[in-house]
Amino acid sequence: MLSVVCYRWRPVDGYRSQFGPETVNVLRRMVARHYQRPHRFICVTDDPAGIDPGVEIVPMWDDFGALPSPHGGKNPSCYRRLRAFSPEIASVFGPRFVSLDLDCVVVGDLAPLWDRPEEFVMWGDTNPLPGSHYNGSMLLMTAGARRQVWETFDPETSPRLALAARCWGSDQGWISYCLGPGEARWSKADGVYSFRNDLSQTRALPADARIVFFHGKHDPWHADVQARHPWVSEHWR
Repeated sequence: MLSVVCYRWRPVDGYRSQFGPETVNVLRRMVARHYQRPHRFICVTDDPAGIDPGVEIVPMWDDFGALPSPHGGKNPSCYRRLRAFSPEIASVFGPRFVSLDLDCVVVGDLAPLWDRPEEFVMWGDTNPLPGSHYNGSMLLMTAGARRQVWETFDPETSPRLALAARCWGSDQGWISYCLGPGEARWSKADGVYSFRNDLSQTRALPADARIVFFHGKHDPWHADVQARHPWVSEHWR
């Protein structure tokens, strides 16, 4: 059985986005509507208050939680998610799981995305920097399949290595650096879209869209986004 995993932790003061418990609950409902296979829905969190009882709660671990983004300022730091690459994560998430960011809108059938046979699949091609092969908003993995991402990470040197190689982001930057460009990826051809890159300037939702990620300053729960793009409020519920 596939596990669908999301993360929610208290952001640093002044961070651009706020993730209330409803962001977890809405994601669970969207997944339930668009992925008809039996699955577990798990939230790794330091604050389970307000999250629906049907969500499995995993207490947030402390690994690399205080490690800042190599890009500085209020850029997101998600190094704590690297523990998902540990072989031991199978005892927590199960043998096969997909990791999904909260700031997404599911608009179509997810089975073609998540029923793939590869050991590892990750979203890609959202950043023009030459070393940025992957985006951490969604990945699918057999537990332990890419254990080197966890086992070779050094909080002192790894962020600097990824930054020097022009791999954008925190955990996703290190994943790009560690694995290189050869892994299986989802793209627009699979119905995986970036709101910022692909849809922010149009009101139309592509007919082949399955999921849209709001990486960046816009979030699907923002009133102005929903007013300009009616498909967002239609599906983010």
